Amino acid sequence: MRFLVQKFGGTSVATPEGRERVAAKIIAAKEEGYTPVVVVSAMGRNGDPYATDTLINLVRQINRHVSPRELDLLMSCGEIISGVVMVATLEKMGHPAVFLTGAQAGIITDNSFTEARILKVKPEAILKHAREGKIVVVAGFQGISEEGEITTLGRGGSDTTAAALGVALNAEYVDIYTDVDGIMTADPRIVDDAVIREKVTYDELCHLAHEGAKVVHPRAVEIVMQRNIPMRVRSTFNDLPGTLVTTTGEVYKGSIDITRDRLITGITHISHLVQFKVHFDAGPDGLKQQRRLFKALALAGISLDFINVFPHQVVFTVKEEVAEKTAQVLENTGFTPEITPSCAKVAAVGAGMTGVPGVMAAIVDALSKEGIPILQCNDSYTTIWVLVRQDDMERAVRALHRQFIK
Repeated sequence: MRFLVQKFGGTSVATPEGRERVAAKIIAAKEEGYTPVVVVSAMGRNGDPYATDTLINLVRQINRHVSPRELDLLMSCGEIISGVVMVATLEKMGHPAVFLTGAQAGIITDNSFTEARILKVKPEAILKHAREGKIVVVAGFQGISEEGEITTLGRGGSDTTAAALGVALNAEYVDIYTDVDGIMTADPRIVDDAVIREKVTYDELCHLAHEGAKVVHPRAVEIVMQRNIPMRVRSTFNDLPGTLVTTTGEVYKGSIDITRDRLITGITHISHLVQFKVHFDAGPDGLKQQRRLFKALALAGISLDFINVFPHQVVFTVKEEVAEKTAQVLENTGFTPEITPSCAKVAAVGAGMTGVPGVMAAIVDALSKEGIPILQCNDSYTTIWVLVRQDDMERAVRALHRQFIK
């Protein structure tokens, strides 16, 4: 069997018209000779009757501190409703189908309620129904622990479900259907002339996703990358090919010089950050102070990003919502931080920049022409990050897009 895993998000299955559109794509895949396995999210978004956030708000109106175990049981209901309705839609259109919960589909997780990680997939039930000629619809976002507890996979968990099933079934493709046409060179709400990339590498999409692009969850990309299962990011609302996510060799096949083909794949951003600078004494006392600082923040459960460590100073960012807690922890530990609120991180991502001189010079040139100061900078083989003020973020994204996306 030629398996094709198709994942449809909440907006795709929110209405009867949307579900019929989804069913048409599933049936088309079947007619092309694939054995489709369909992963669905809960229907709609916050405020819609069966959306996950709506269910969460329902119980938190009664008790804001409901236990994570019970919360997972509640949150798993949205995908179950969506899946059963999707099966009903397919059968109405004359195609036998069956729905499986995450547990029934063999998705085994650890026991971290609300943020579980998939440990393994036992696809026997999927294979059985597929051999019987049924379209298998699976609830995304959920699984079952080895102790038999229902778990959920955190935000973007349906993408992760689809990726894990793609690997377990050795699928020819994992298709992620969304409300956008593919992976774009920047957020089209900021950059009018942003374009769709025909192909991107796994590593590029991982970095784009980690740095603010919300089209696919980075964990899903990491999973398919392990087995080189091609992923396609496509729109539910048209028949465009979307973006193929694959190996570097496939993306740049036929290119004589990768650096001439494409230096930067895309520009992305994360807003509402706060920068902290903490100064230290020189010598061994400074090292002890650094250890004390990082240990205190770790014990407080505060996640740091954009970390630069120098002999006399540590610089990092946190999300705006934990900034007050971070400041309190530092002060209680004996530090007086220098705080810069209202920051944003802008990233230029591209496998083509590896080993190429002058990329940082081009970034500084583009931002300086706009009068945008760089508050902090960091880089990896495929990404260069700059921290700017929140008010400068959109101008910075547009400036870098003009500089690199030709």
